[in-house]
Amino acid sequence: MAAIYTKSGDTGETSLLGGIRAPKNSLKVEAYGTVDELSACIGTVRAIIFETVQSIYEQLEIIQHHLFTIGTLLATPEGAYSDLQVKPQWITLLENWIDASEETLPKLSTFILPGGSPASGHLHLARAICRRTERNIVSLSQHETLPPNVIVYINRLSDYLFMAARYLNLESDRQETTWNKDI
Repeated sequence: MAAIYTKSGDTGETSLLGGIRAPKNSLKVEAYGTVDELSACIGTVRAIIFETVQSIYEQLEIIQHHLFTIGTLLATPEGAYSDLQVKPQWITLLENWIDASEETLPKLSTFILPGGSPASGHLHLARAICRRTERNIVSLSQHETLPPNVIVYINRLSDYLFMAARYLNLESDRQETTWNKDI
């Protein structure tokens, strides 16, 4: 088995798909790097809720597969996209999950603070990473044309992560802390 280290990134560059070299601080690398970070955070939540909240566990696994596709698309040089795509039905799936969660959760009348159960706290962290991911992808989109639906999916995903975090608190009987502007 080959070593994990290649030493090819020791000068601050990395290879995009197809072998093209790019600086590690480029918009493209930052965009797919935060997608990877987001997936890792979601993986942490999956490890925490393993065998407890099966529906969210399975949804998060599907999302990780979607994120791997998005990361691959972002790591591909502009115009060289393969048959991979962000399918419109992925966005519909997120919206359906959000709608189902909204039916079971108490309505919000004010902002809530991230926290609650460990899994919920980590999903709130994933939501914040998702928003940073979206900002990075939008920055990249101002310099190159991205495949369709990438930004829409990531935007909808942050909404899903918020609702899933709330759902995990409900499932673990943890109270949500509402924002108190007077403190």
